[in-house]
Amino acid sequence: SQNYKNMFDPSTRFMRGRLENGDWIKPFNPQYPYYEYMYREANAWQVSFFAPHDMKGLIELYGGPKGFESKLDSLFTVPWNPKHIARNIETMIGQYCHGNQPDHEAPFAYTFIGKPEKTQKVLDNILNNLYGIGEEGLALSGMDDAGEMSAWYVMSALGLYTFSATDPEYLVTAPLFDEVKWTSSTGKILTIKKPGKGRGITSIKVNGKVNEGYFVPHDLFKNGGTVEVITK
Repeated sequence: SQNYKNMFDPSTRFMRGRLENGDWIKPFNPQYPYYEYMYREANAWQVSFFAPHDMKGLIELYGGPKGFESKLDSLFTVPWNPKHIARNIETMIGQYCHGNQPDHEAPFAYTFIGKPEKTQKVLDNILNNLYGIGEEGLALSGMDDAGEMSAWYVMSALGLYTFSATDPEYLVTAPLFDEVKWTSSTGKILTIKKPGKGRGITSIKVNGKVNEGYFVPHDLFKNGGTVEVITK
């Protein structure tokens, strides 16, 4: 689970492919997509923020929160080079590609450095502009492998995202709806409320009590309950 640290090149601040003797693969172009430099369906930008099981360790590789924030900002602002050819690159935000799955966790990473407002800004852009596209308003923003592209929208619109699939908890963001009721297979109901119109979270309440942090447990889906997202 810690081997990702061996793939991090501090001189470029990217995750990079290595040869058996430990040398970095050269030449190296962090924008070149898809299958070069030991990446799969992604480039260096799109794989360099993925360690959902150890975000604290990942942030430390970048020198701490400020260095991590700077690099993450660049993911969404460094212009995409259209000369490179790859599939599902129609929906780019800088180097971030929502048309394919490898970097779908990246918008949520700001939350781990205390900048949830930046997470929300990127999410709102994606939710409002990169779905329901095309002449009939039905198209997704790229490949829907195993339904992930659709599921990403559903969970992000609910305001509960499965950031790390191995952890029984959900990262809370501002939902698109004022109220959602989710009925489990056992008949239990989880109610998600956002009484205000703002998009910046000021607090989260679980069953009426102020929640510590931005994660809520999976037991809410199993046992029912209420998540209230207070915004400004």
